[in-house]
Amino acid sequence: MTDPKDTSTKAPPSVDLQAARNTARVLNEALPYLKRYSGQTIVIKYGGNAMTDEHLKRCFAENIVTLKHVGINPVVVHGGGPQIAQMLQRLDINSDFLDGMRVTDAATMEVVEMVLGGVVNKSIVSLLNQVGGKAVGLTGKDADLILAEPLHLPGRDKNALGFVGQVNTINTGVVGKLQDQNFIPVIAPIGTDANGASYNINADLVASAVASELKAARLLLLTNTPGILDKEGNLLTGITPTQIAALIADGTIQGGMLPKVQCALDAVAAGVGSVQIIDGRVEHAVLLELFTDQGVGTLIRAD
Repeated sequence: MTDPKDTSTKAPPSVDLQAARNTARVLNEALPYLKRYSGQTIVIKYGGNAMTDEHLKRCFAENIVTLKHVGINPVVVHGGGPQIAQMLQRLDINSDFLDGMRVTDAATMEVVEMVLGGVVNKSIVSLLNQVGGKAVGLTGKDADLILAEPLHLPGRDKNALGFVGQVNTINTGVVGKLQDQNFIPVIAPIGTDANGASYNINADLVASAVASELKAARLLLLTNTPGILDKEGNLLTGITPTQIAALIADGTIQGGMLPKVQCALDAVAAGVGSVQIIDGRVEHAVLLELFTDQGVGTLIRAD
């Protein structure tokens, strides 16, 4: 029986004081960011290992639902290259690449629509709903969300890539209506033209265009790298368009990072608050980037 005269402040032995202090520190650190982004839209491009590792998939879904619960409006744009490749192989459909892009003929485009708009999109929606969210899947064909046109490569035949497209117009009305009803939009990067033809569009391009049109506070691009690295392999945590131009000129930024960086620059130029290229292989990367002082990737903002 507890002595009523005992005024000791000693904590019960069952309380882990260090864990409690860590929790309080995290909450205090997150509070300014929660206030800053309350009511704002954040667009997240979801791809890479975060889409294929089961544990990371659940972490990502929990992060997105957490954003919604604390008053932030997340919009997810996803890729699905590995899943498309697997289905093409199962169906014995040959797929060639040109300048790093998948040549998409009519048969391949059918598979792309089936995989991105069906299997991948609905699996993301289902997982978000399982962890307490209210998600709705869309492709660019829904309500003419993404009006597209063929992507032409300089010096190549204009039909060389087939049904590979680029964004012409983003019509975000349906996204706004879903947000107003507390839903989480999940967008597959399939566009359509005035004749109803479907186009396979790079998910980074779509995420950048959606974030630009929505004037998002932030755009997060999940990758399989820590972010942008200097020539010594050190992470560059914060850079501007002027610094990026110098890094491209001296060959520091090259290869597959170039189109991703260009998407980031386009978004910043269009009014998106900032863009982060972050490592999707890190558990809870989205929350760490948004709500901690150190972040987990490279932040790009206007000069």
